[in-house]
Amino acid sequence: MRIAVTGASGLIGSALVRSLLSDGHTVLRLVRRPPRGEDEVRWDPARQEVDTGRLAGTEAVVHLAGAGVGDHRWTAAYKKEIRDSRVLGTGAVAKALAGMDAPPRVLVSGSAIGIYGDTGSRPVDEGTPPGEGFLADVCREWEGATAPAEEAGIRVVHARTGLVVSRKGGAWGRLFPLFSMGLGGRLGDGRQYWSFISMHDEIAALRHLLERSDLSGPVNLTAPEPVTNAEVTAAMGRVLKRPTLLHVPAPVLRAALGDFSSDVLGSQRVLPRRLLDSGFAFAHPAIDEAIRAAL
Repeated sequence: MRIAVTGASGLIGSALVRSLLSDGHTVLRLVRRPPRGEDEVRWDPARQEVDTGRLAGTEAVVHLAGAGVGDHRWTAAYKKEIRDSRVLGTGAVAKALAGMDAPPRVLVSGSAIGIYGDTGSRPVDEGTPPGEGFLADVCREWEGATAPAEEAGIRVVHARTGLVVSRKGGAWGRLFPLFSMGLGGRLGDGRQYWSFISMHDEIAALRHLLERSDLSGPVNLTAPEPVTNAEVTAAMGRVLKRPTLLHVPAPVLRAALGDFSSDVLGSQRVLPRRLLDSGFAFAHPAIDEAIRAAL
């Protein structure tokens, strides 16, 4: 297939591109600077511009671009960047694809389990309505921005990704060094659910969404066995063979992280019902397996 990818230099995007190229697919990377090769396509999310001429013949698009949720303190300015990078970027891609004479068959557009808000210990799946809070609002707008592509007859899938277990970035990218030094421990009371997915399963799931023509709409990309933060802490200690005696109280997290602490302390027990129903098989369904895979 000829596949275009936004966010191709990011944690998930770079792994997806490697996987696709290794299997012989042609990958076009959308970049914000002048293209440096035949495999790059210029786009400008802020100006709502995409060089669709270079996308001719593309059969699928995977849209993963967006500012990192945990990269900076959530000031008003950075919260705007988080929203705009997702909503404006998705709108630019969706409108551009909809306007093509021969648009791609499928758009797999990134989303997140943040759309469910804080669900406590209650399990939720794709049939659960959006929750409340900043990230839930962003995700709702993010997914809504794909409307032009859907109206043009393109199959659109919203890949609602959980916490990706990787040493190279994201939340776990910060955890691994701390736990390796014996400085890891529970965050808050540790009872909040963390819905995780190994990097291997994340990439396999994205490719599954590309290939399954019967899948559209929201699909949760999380392992089938969500665990609490206390269970994550114990698993990290077991796998890394390090003590996990430290504990970061909720007030300290709030002081250090500001509004972002609500995401760290919030609980999301998310189940991948549609993935499982479609026959997807997880390589690392349990947390210990996912951590070992990351190592």
